[in-house]
Amino acid sequence: MALVLASGSRIRAELMKNAGLNFETDPSDVDERAVEQPLLEANFPPEDLASVLAEAKANDVSGRRPADLVVGADQILAFEGERRTKPEDMEAARRQLLAFSGKVHELHSSVVISRNGEAIWRNVSTARLKMRELSPAYVGHYLANAGDSVLSSVGAYQLEGLGVQLFEKIDGDYFTILGLPMLPLLAELRTLGVIET
Repeated sequence: MALVLASGSRIRAELMKNAGLNFETDPSDVDERAVEQPLLEANFPPEDLASVLAEAKANDVSGRRPADLVVGADQILAFEGERRTKPEDMEAARRQLLAFSGKVHELHSSVVISRNGEAIWRNVSTARLKMRELSPAYVGHYLANAGDSVLSSVGAYQLEGLGVQLFEKIDGDYFTILGLPMLPLLAELRTLGVIET
């Protein structure tokens, strides 16, 4: 039985590798926008949206690899009652960061473990992040220095790098912010006998 990460995310793989986990990556083929559209129309809360998407990814890969334990993950950013997605370009990133300036947004990160095409465990963790007041000039300098890598982040920042300079206060787990709640995941892998207790 292999442990499989159903994601092509560099940071999620890095977090699992740094934790000493022996795993394979097999990214899901799930069309996230198609899965979430009816949920958005039904006004599902963001944490439920993250959980459904993580489960869809885990189940997709688990269907191809029924004997393995498959880890799926997803993250939803909620700001002033709206879900935000990854910015399409640097201008969208600039607008988003200026909108976040001086305000709080939430990151809801879900992790699911599936076996035989069905979820056997799930967890959602939430972090609340307050950005400091940002001037348009500072946002421009930040984006120029951070580069296009910000477009791979739902918030247009990467907390593990220059993005940490954008914040005034953070309530929540570091791993939740990076998109994979590691502590509950590791606890469940111990329970399942995948790693040492």
